[in-house]
Amino acid sequence: MDSEPAVSTKTCCASCGIEESHDIKLKSCTACKLVRYCSVKCQREHRPKHKQECKKRAAELHDAILFRQPASSHLGDCPICLVPLPIDENESCHLTCCSKTVCKGCDYTNQMGELKQSREPRCPFCRKHAPITEAASRLNVTKRLEANDPYAMKTMGVLRYAAGDYGSAFEYYTKAAVSHFGAHFQLSNMYREGQGVKKDLKKELYHAEKAAIGGHQGARYNLGCEEEHHGRWIEQ
Repeated sequence: MDSEPAVSTKTCCASCGIEESHDIKLKSCTACKLVRYCSVKCQREHRPKHKQECKKRAAELHDAILFRQPASSHLGDCPICLVPLPIDENESCHLTCCSKTVCKGCDYTNQMGELKQSREPRCPFCRKHAPITEAASRLNVTKRLEANDPYAMKTMGVLRYAAGDYGSAFEYYTKAAVSHFGAHFQLSNMYREGQGVKKDLKKELYHAEKAAIGGHQGARYNLGCEEEHHGRWIEQ
């Protein structure tokens, strides 16, 4: 007697086998993307059978993202000339008025244009008047904080960390990490050193991997050191 044909986990629910239709929409397993379910109930019932395969595939997907070479560094591109920003952050200019970072080439070109036309200094990106005092720059950062700007959050984290206020720095970095890879790197370091938070290797590696995926070279180096420490070498 012929065996029954295998149920396709792409067009049918992996648990009950019901086919997708206009009235029944299947949702993929968010971890592995290998199977689909018609309901949360089916997903829970199928979990014991699927758990091992799911974990294996999820790890493969994670590693594929982690070891993929990013298009640019965690700093991104200059929003004016669209050229990748230099790894050396001293070669870029951060604009507190709009929380943008531009390369020094674009900043210099803007300054020369304003000097030739005898105009007051303005931001090369948003064209607001450039702050000329430290107090004015701090006021801009405060305004960006009120707007929940991730870069401003990260900037405040750096300032509080330098002042030795690790608790506040951790809070600012955590808020900034929603969309700032540099903040993930700082959180990784704080979990490693136990600054403002208890030491936690698992969370240290989690944030380091998040930063590395975003192209942070320091995070990639730290992860490489961790692999070397555990003797996990790639044979040539």
